[in-house]
Amino acid sequence: MTQDKPELLAPAGSREAFIAAVQAGADAVYLGGKAFGARHYAPNFQDEELAWAVRYAHLRDVKVYVTVNILVDDSEAISLVEYLRQLYMMGVDAIIVQDAGVIAIAQKAAPNFPLHASTQMTIYNLAGVEFLAKAGLERVVLAREVSLADIQYICRHSPVEIETFTHGALCICYSGQCLMSSMIGGRSGNRGRCAQPCRLPYQLVDRKGQPALDNDAAGEYLLSPKDLCTLELLPQFIQAGIASFKLEGRMKRAEYVSVVVDTYRQAIDRYFSGKEFVVSPHELKNLAQSFNRGFTTAYLLRKEGREMMSDRRPNNRGTYVGRISGYDATNRMATVKLEEPLGTGDIIECWVKVGGRVNITVSSMQLEGRPAAYAPAGSEVTIPVTGPVKISDRVFRTFDAKLTERARSFFSGDEIQPMGVTVTVQAEAGKPLEIIMEDEVGNQGRAATDFLAEPARKHPLTSEGIAKQVGRLGNTPFVLRELACHFQGELMVPVSEINEARRKAVEALEEARLTKFHRPALPPLPPSQFEPALKKTAAYQKKPLLIVNTDTPAKAKTAWENGADVVMFGGESFTHTDFRPEDYREAVCMARAFQRQIILSTPRITKEWQTHKVRQDISLFQELQPDAIAVSNLGTLELVRRLSTCPIHGDFPLNTYNSFAIDFYQSHGISSLTLSPELNFSQIEKIVGCGYPVELECLVHGYVPLMVSEHCVIGSHLGNLQGERCERPCCQKDFWLKDRMNELFPLATDQFCRMHVLNAKELSMLPHVGQFGRLGLGRIRIEAKKGSVAFVSKITSLYRQLLDQSNTVSQEEIQTAEHENITRGHYFRGVL
Repeated sequence: MTQDKPELLAPAGSREAFIAAVQAGADAVYLGGKAFGARHYAPNFQDEELAWAVRYAHLRDVKVYVTVNILVDDSEAISLVEYLRQLYMMGVDAIIVQDAGVIAIAQKAAPNFPLHASTQMTIYNLAGVEFLAKAGLERVVLAREVSLADIQYICRHSPVEIETFTHGALCICYSGQCLMSSMIGGRSGNRGRCAQPCRLPYQLVDRKGQPALDNDAAGEYLLSPKDLCTLELLPQFIQAGIASFKLEGRMKRAEYVSVVVDTYRQAIDRYFSGKEFVVSPHELKNLAQSFNRGFTTAYLLRKEGREMMSDRRPNNRGTYVGRISGYDATNRMATVKLEEPLGTGDIIECWVKVGGRVNITVSSMQLEGRPAAYAPAGSEVTIPVTGPVKISDRVFRTFDAKLTERARSFFSGDEIQPMGVTVTVQAEAGKPLEIIMEDEVGNQGRAATDFLAEPARKHPLTSEGIAKQVGRLGNTPFVLRELACHFQGELMVPVSEINEARRKAVEALEEARLTKFHRPALPPLPPSQFEPALKKTAAYQKKPLLIVNTDTPAKAKTAWENGADVVMFGGESFTHTDFRPEDYREAVCMARAFQRQIILSTPRITKEWQTHKVRQDISLFQELQPDAIAVSNLGTLELVRRLSTCPIHGDFPLNTYNSFAIDFYQSHGISSLTLSPELNFSQIEKIVGCGYPVELECLVHGYVPLMVSEHCVIGSHLGNLQGERCERPCCQKDFWLKDRMNELFPLATDQFCRMHVLNAKELSMLPHVGQFGRLGLGRIRIEAKKGSVAFVSKITSLYRQLLDQSNTVSQEEIQTAEHENITRGHYFRGVL
């Protein structure tokens, strides 16, 4: 079976990076516009720059995708509509989206605009892909946690294109599921402003606060992954049927984009050339030299544990070039025994045993006692250093002057691979000289001089002279390949006229090449269609139901005994055991005995290997007929819609941030939703005020999960891993991550060996519980999976009494329940 050549999709955070991507061989480029993108801190592209980029790319048959991959507030809807329609008319080939509300808005604002699901939508199984295909999306970017085997399976059965990341930075948390930056500092990754707390130092500590790891055995950066590099896996990726290979790096420099795109372009072309596919050490070194934290294949082949992590350094480590073999402290001169070549202009870093790093720009060096600009591997060079070093200190190159010079040629010089054109020039006395310029696929540009050709007196037109003028195609994507001249006699036309006709012919050819990208004008669309109508309804003027989320029958029973209206049960278990059918049956029986409601939950993450078990659970739930089945991802939503008639509750990992997302989920079968914990009271009031028939709830108490990860810090360091088998030290004791501010983040591991990083501060809205009722919210929820039975009893009882406006709850009881380590979440501050 012949394989289609996959699209090579490159990042661009600046104009130079964009040119580099196109010139280095990208088939498509993704970038952020003036707003609504997940890389707020990249330079990005303003309107004029974006229009230029689309034209520049389309002239070269390169596509442009614009990221609209953040959660959008209702107040931004009208601006978003205008922006999307502008992008559509500009000719942007597709937009990349995260927010279900943005999908709904885009399909109404620009119905034919191709939509690609961002990796922020957290799609990792075929059912999730099928859901989005039915919702009208044309491509899905899979989560980085998906294995190569699952990618192959999904591609084989997918009704839409599949895109995967092939190179660049990794998030330790499932993309789209991280609240860490948001909750710690208010900078939301879901709003494009991630502060990357995962790249900061942490200690793994036990209940007593004592370090659980030996400093020599582990670095400080326990949540910092290496960078993904799949160059050697390209044959498997191609054979899997992946439509688009995505390179990460919108925050990276243009030189990085040049090197990475060029390397992957050559590798893909090499595979399709029919020659033996071999990746050279030189290619891997170039990738590493451009930027690396160490390279990994992440979860593609197996769980790599510690091997996946860059726990000793969270930023660029450069490439190893040698060791210090001598040091003259008086003159600040060091001798380096080189294992790789070194040149002047390079920047190196000595990893000293005491004092961290010594950075040196190699402005000069001595080789065998003589000044040298280049030193080969195996030689010893002497260089001036900026700080004390020691014998045997390792030396890394963080900047390669020669590689950088070549990388810059992709965006600072002439067209790297200009398109050949055939030019026909014809002239006849008394008529304009005509230039016909045709590209390799038959597009034509025609232009003629204003001047009418005259019989020549001295210097008639010649093919050589015409070639000189017509061949001046600098600053265009074209190069003269063939010229045909047809002159009727010896003629004269001024050079300036020929040049002007050539310029117009180029413009006409460019317009001919762009014709296929033109779109018809969009019909007018009143902005009022995107202004949610505020209409308080009687259905929401009632006391909120109290919901408690639990993972054991004992906690569920205690919650009902202390006044819970609804118990959520199932999904992830933090008790190190899985849920059995009898556990679900017992919970439902208790609900009926208490005459209360029960929601049976499904796991937050359901990778392809889990879907068989999830299907079994859904079939069981259909038999048990709970009041609802809770889903946290689109794949499970798709499975529940197929296999059950029970009402469906959408949990907070669905990132319901605006009223348009509520509309979207309601139209796809959801009858109740937990709102995003990143919303503030003002936003919630506006959403609830729209009077949706969907029941809405908010989290009000508990340790909110900030991250969910396939990488387990505990197991990777203390699990005595043999292959993928772990001794599960998490079952013996509890662990926390301690940050630089001595905040302690509880770690929980579930039955699937995923790690959940919980907030260091316990969410508590005890003093403000009445506010939720005044907003008209239908439900409030306590997160109790990490809590004890005693915790469930105490906190549920307090909220019950406060909801009932009981006078028996004293301020002292509230203060005691809250302790000093609590947070009000985003209810009063919101996110950036």
